[in-house]
Amino acid sequence: MSTFGHYQPGTSLLHRLPAGVKLVGLGGLIVLMAVFVARPMDLAVAAVGAATLVGAAAIRPRVLAAQLRPVLWVVLIIFGFQLLFTDWRRALVVCGVLLLSVLLAAVVTITTRVTDMLAAMTRAMRPLGRIGFPVDQIAMALALAIRSIPLMIDTVRQVEEARRARGLRFSPRIVVAPVIVAALRTADGFAEALTARGMD
Repeated sequence: MSTFGHYQPGTSLLHRLPAGVKLVGLGGLIVLMAVFVARPMDLAVAAVGAATLVGAAAIRPRVLAAQLRPVLWVVLIIFGFQLLFTDWRRALVVCGVLLLSVLLAAVVTITTRVTDMLAAMTRAMRPLGRIGFPVDQIAMALALAIRSIPLMIDTVRQVEEARRARGLRFSPRIVVAPVIVAALRTADGFAEALTARGMD
């Protein structure tokens, strides 16, 4: 199974675009969806646009499905809360925008090397170093965050598979708690590795 953040080589236009352009474009598209997608019809238009980008990147549907599958249960929980406090239209728009945002982020990570993304972000932050901004530390934090995404997705998958194998119903204690514990252990491991290398 492909994991989130796994670069796949290609020759499409999106593969050839500079990492900085793709990151800025990703942020801009997410902001536009958050501001202008307010109705199911707006969501349909945004979905067509996202599908066009997926087609331009020549990404196989199976690969994208693997990116979205781990976040579906989170979206379902959000959908339920939205139904309780708003209505089905608002719930559909909120969850649809969330899924499209994840999909667009997956398109960027599939078509862009992590090293290229980090280099682009470091270059963008470099002028802030003149006023004492910790550019190198932030770049390291971003690298660790990107590395943690597939680890956490894999943890969620393992916990979900264990729950199904035992025939247990979904509950925060059974699913969410083990994921949080695993996340804290991963963070401790990163911290110990950085400390061992003399980084604060």
